[in-house]
Amino acid sequence: MVEVKKKISIVIPVFNEEENVPILYEKLKNVLDGLPYEYEIIFVNDGSTDKTGKILEEIANKDKKVKVIEFARNFGQTPAMVAGMDYATGDVIITMDGDLQNDPKDIPRLLEKIEEGYDVVSGWRKNRKDAAVSRKLPSKIANWLIGRLTGVKIHDYGCTLKAYRSEVIKNVRLYGELHRFIPALASTVTSIDKIIEIPVEHHPRIYGKSKYGISRTFKVISDLFFIWFMKRFLQKPIHFFGILGIVLFILGFIPFVYLIILKLLGHSIGHRPLLIISVMFILAGIQMFTTGLVSEMLMRIYFESQDKKPYVVRRVLNIEKE
Repeated sequence: MVEVKKKISIVIPVFNEEENVPILYEKLKNVLDGLPYEYEIIFVNDGSTDKTGKILEEIANKDKKVKVIEFARNFGQTPAMVAGMDYATGDVIITMDGDLQNDPKDIPRLLEKIEEGYDVVSGWRKNRKDAAVSRKLPSKIANWLIGRLTGVKIHDYGCTLKAYRSEVIKNVRLYGELHRFIPALASTVTSIDKIIEIPVEHHPRIYGKSKYGISRTFKVISDLFFIWFMKRFLQKPIHFFGILGIVLFILGFIPFVYLIILKLLGHSIGHRPLLIISVMFILAGIQMFTTGLVSEMLMRIYFESQDKKPYVVRRVLNIEKE
């Protein structure tokens, strides 16, 4: 009986990486050609405005193992990852950045852990080569928060270099900017024991400009609260909204009774606007927050019920859509 080789798919979102793409392709070829796997390299051009698209087209024309997905405009890293995973045909899907900061030489180590039986293998940039204040410190805080709230405690959620069993990651729905939470989201379709983290190399960026800044921290925090809500209350939202409603009712009822007692004792309460103002602000804040959560769930229903994708593809190269 002929043994069928396993296939791996490398998914790489790129945006204005014209200097890095040719070097990354050669580094990947050197590593992947030495592995006992069939493979494909999927570059997702996320609306680049430089020569990235032209360079990828030239590479795809000479190497049929290179697939290129070109977006009509810049949609962001999460939609780019989703597109790559949608088109991937491998048994294992590996994601990595296109800026040469991830090292292709770590791919065999990720695959070793997959072969050991893990479903998700996450890279840990233990020796991270980024600015301490704008990148490393916010990242440490975010990783600690994510681990505490989701229960999936890994050191480096932001590392793009990860390996997934295809049947696991294709059952994880990603929208907005949720790519950084994939290990936590994957824990909804597989056991936490099947998720592992290993140290990987991290190189300083040489060419191009980073697309991330300290402002991303605020996006991470807002997304984190949504992930926490999804994991704990998606199938039982009444436990969240019900308890919250009871607490708010009690907080409003107690001072209301107090004011009624004062009124019965002959005191005037018409000159006390502070309570009304405070309650209005509290309710307005709660309403805005819960509206955001409900909107996120409605957005998921919108996409999944109509089989819509959070991206638009202009063209593909070397890919046959089933």
